[in-house]
Amino acid sequence: MNYASMIAFLLVPCCAALAADAPKAGDDASVPALVERAGQGDRHAQLALALRYRDGKGVKTDPTEAIRWARLAADSGDAAAMDFVGWMFFRGLGVKRNAEIAVGYFKAAADECAQAGWNLGQCYFGAQGVEQDVPRALEIWKKAAGMGHGRAAAAAAMAYLSGEGVAPDAAHARRLAERAVELNDPSGLVVLGELHFQAGELAKARELWTRVAGMNPTRPTSNPEQPSGELASQQGADLLRLMETRRRKAEPDRFALVPMPHIHQGWNNCGATTCAMFARAQGKDVGGWDYKKLCPSPLGTGTDWGDLLKASERLGLRWRLVTFTPDDGGFAKATAFVRGELDAGRPVVIDFKYIGPKYPNGEAGHTLAIAGYLAEENLYILCNPALPTPGLQLITAADLKHYWRSDHYGALSHGVLSRPAIVIDRS
Repeated sequence: MNYASMIAFLLVPCCAALAADAPKAGDDASVPALVERAGQGDRHAQLALALRYRDGKGVKTDPTEAIRWARLAADSGDAAAMDFVGWMFFRGLGVKRNAEIAVGYFKAAADECAQAGWNLGQCYFGAQGVEQDVPRALEIWKKAAGMGHGRAAAAAAMAYLSGEGVAPDAAHARRLAERAVELNDPSGLVVLGELHFQAGELAKARELWTRVAGMNPTRPTSNPEQPSGELASQQGADLLRLMETRRRKAEPDRFALVPMPHIHQGWNNCGATTCAMFARAQGKDVGGWDYKKLCPSPLGTGTDWGDLLKASERLGLRWRLVTFTPDDGGFAKATAFVRGELDAGRPVVIDFKYIGPKYPNGEAGHTLAIAGYLAEENLYILCNPALPTPGLQLITAADLKHYWRSDHYGALSHGVLSRPAIVIDRS
């Protein structure tokens, strides 16, 4: 992909992007009362006003006003306000985007504000405004977890599970996942449930996934554009449905599920991370950031699919690009091809495209993998690097048809909309 894969940031909980859920306004005073208190130097009122203007609660949404009030509170030493200002600089809301300035605010606040620690860790993990330093990111996340930040605990757990930037450490990962569950973090519930599932402790896995599935509204299957607060719950619901399926033997033309070692992606790194999972499924020990470093584009930027294919050659793998037309006939051919690959034990890398006003410049994209299908229910099983480990989610054929499309997967696309896939080259 040669453009920002923002979907993980916008829609997915515990994604490897900065958290969009900065502190919620806890001051129920009227706006005029807040303005009066804020004007007198009350930093809590100043931050409350910033939150109101950010979220459009009781006032018209105005990011410039939001950051003006937050800066007043930050300048007086309020750690939550510093985190808020850092997040606004990172997003470019009310100010020009500047990740370096964002990092400065996060650093200033991280000792007192767990949310700032979470965001600072993301910056080190994803090379945003600072040189990448995964071990440091994990130490910051662990400190934030100790301060009560569940997402930080869950993210660190996933990094230790997959060995992303550090040596794999299953015991450490489990302790962090348990800490995330203590803090009632939805992603932590998914991850610890998976650890129980892999250990054959099915009752414990079912208990945790049932718990997370009950936290928010869910649908019969995942939809890629579900609100971010629902996605971990939806994944829990999907994993409950898949518990028996994952232990079922493959049946050509009826069912397949190819194991894919899951890696949780970093900022804007869905393409390289998915390809690393694809490579791991073929026996190569490579991480998402390792794979990205085989490509010429800098860390934290989108990756051209042509570069992803060239990187596979450097690992001694043979992959190729196949495309199908974006019409009904093309989808029928694409899914028939995919089922054949899955029946042969070969997952497939695909690219999604999202269109709408909530995305930067009206559109966004996301690379992920198809790992299985259930023919009797006309469902497909995705392995998504933006979701908590194991990354599995169910999707209907209708939704797959709608989202599997792209004209931005790089120079190879020539700007033409198609259904692209990276597959193992058997020629």
